[in-house]
Amino acid sequence: MIDRDNEQISVVKQCELLGLAHSTCYYKEVKNPVKESFFEKVKRYLLNFYMKWPYFGKRRMCNELKKRGIAVSREKVKSLMNELKIYPVYPKPNLSKPNKQHKKYPYLLNNVEITHTNQVWSTDITYIRMPHGFVYLTAVIDWHSRFVLSWKVSTTLEGRFCREALLEAIAKYGVPEIFNSDQGVQFTDKRFTDILESREIQISMDGKGRALDNIYIERLWRTVKYEEIFLKSYNSVKDLRKELEKYFRFYNYERDHSSHDYKTPWEIYSRNMKVKEELETA
Repeated sequence: MIDRDNEQISVVKQCELLGLAHSTCYYKEVKNPVKESFFEKVKRYLLNFYMKWPYFGKRRMCNELKKRGIAVSREKVKSLMNELKIYPVYPKPNLSKPNKQHKKYPYLLNNVEITHTNQVWSTDITYIRMPHGFVYLTAVIDWHSRFVLSWKVSTTLEGRFCREALLEAIAKYGVPEIFNSDQGVQFTDKRFTDILESREIQISMDGKGRALDNIYIERLWRTVKYEEIFLKSYNSVKDLRKELEKYFRFYNYERDHSSHDYKTPWEIYSRNMKVKEELETA
């Protein structure tokens, strides 16, 4: 109806002659937005579930979808999870294999009241998924204050990084009365136990299958993963170390703990050290 190429009569004049509003000449039809497909909707749900429950596998994901009236097969859910690159997080088997030949050390912390800094330290290893495999994180923690004394990352489970973490903690903060670990080869290695025994530190080791014997560092792993690792993607081990450096600084010096009346680990650790110094000089 409107001749936009007419050089004799302008578009505005044509609108006036036809009794049309000028705006209609410039209106462009807006296409309806593409509706979200069924599987796009499923993927959106899966991502939301993963943020809440990163340890859910295909069975539990299917169950959550079913609760919302969405029927999808387990195999399709697995395929979509792979497409989204989301994988259930769970403890890897044999992360710290026991050494049947090592000297047996008892668990010394049953019914022991933890009352002061450097009374008990403990260590453990956890894994972190990277784009091309896994890396391993170890830390040394003070039980009383929850202060992270040292930590190290390694691309292998060879025990050197565990020894380095222990030596760094001792160099910075002295020695504990008791040092607790599991019975993995990294911690039963004579090179590791010699560091402790040469400094007259009592060695305590978890009972077989008793993860709660080292409960404070287990809680640390849960906190680090939910507040840092699960929320980010690391392109390299260098990036991971950089981000963990920031996180542990936050954890030690800024993150308060309800169990310590909302004080930071450093506030508790340093306060106890000052009390100890005062008692020793009195």
